[in-house]
Amino acid sequence: MSEPEPAQAPRPTLRQWVSGARPRTLPLSVVSVALGTGVAVAGTDGGGGAWAADDHAVLVAVLCLVVALGLQVGVNYCNDYSDGVRGTDRFRRGPARLTGAGTATPRSVLAVGLTSFALAAVAGVVVVVLTGLWWMLVVGAVTIVAAWYYTGGARPYGYRALGEVSVFLFFGLVAVLGTQVAQLGHVTGAGWVAACAAGLFACGVLMVNNIRDLEVDRLADKRTLAVVVGAPVARGLYAVFMLAPFLLLVVLLVPGAPLALVAAAALVPALPAVRIGARPAAAPRLVTALQLSSAASLVYGLLLSAALVVTAS
Repeated sequence: MSEPEPAQAPRPTLRQWVSGARPRTLPLSVVSVALGTGVAVAGTDGGGGAWAADDHAVLVAVLCLVVALGLQVGVNYCNDYSDGVRGTDRFRRGPARLTGAGTATPRSVLAVGLTSFALAAVAGVVVVVLTGLWWMLVVGAVTIVAAWYYTGGARPYGYRALGEVSVFLFFGLVAVLGTQVAQLGHVTGAGWVAACAAGLFACGVLMVNNIRDLEVDRLADKRTLAVVVGAPVARGLYAVFMLAPFLLLVVLLVPGAPLALVAAAALVPALPAVRIGARPAAAPRLVTALQLSSAASLVYGLLLSAALVVTAS
């Protein structure tokens, strides 16, 4: 991929840089760490009191959040860079990207993305040092490599209908279970349920975004899952991704966590999102569905985490 640089380097505003981080999607990282922390507390002998008594518990939780946000922001900027220099964004009709629109130089966007990865890596190393779980360095390295090759490199897997698989794995299983292991030392059944829920919401957010971009992605030969299966099936999958986490709440009732049902309050933003995204809709409406999807995941994650902590106390 070449990096065409304009004769006079543009100077994007702070607002444009913040927009480049795609803040609408960042609640996904918060959800993953909140759920990972909730299931860690729930699995701690003595519950929340024992967890809080751990000298490093709060610090490790905060560092896990730094790792998750750093990786997500990094992949968003690297995605901006890769799509821009590849020429994919020349068909774009949604919010302008920094590289594709010429708002920032490709080199500066890539530098910000790699810096974000570096910050995530530093925070991850500190977690490993505090916990002694050295094998997690391998998980972190694999995650950074996967983040880059999502749209980077000669054969990005994000262009081959593997985006939803990736976000389910990394926003769900890796982020939630990794956070739980860092704080608890092992994985629990509730951890697997929470990880699947977080991963499904991440799939929903990505799917509705790709439904919005379906036609331009097809023109750019970007074969997302939405492009491969077509709009009608993609809309059905979006509804499944958004509603399945609520069915998973029933699983948590079996081991005695009835308060988990409070997370069903996230249906308030989830149902309007599904009503929009599961039907043919114009791009601005789909942006609204994306915002509601992200909000639903955040409400679900925070309420379920709180319920698990209270139940364990």
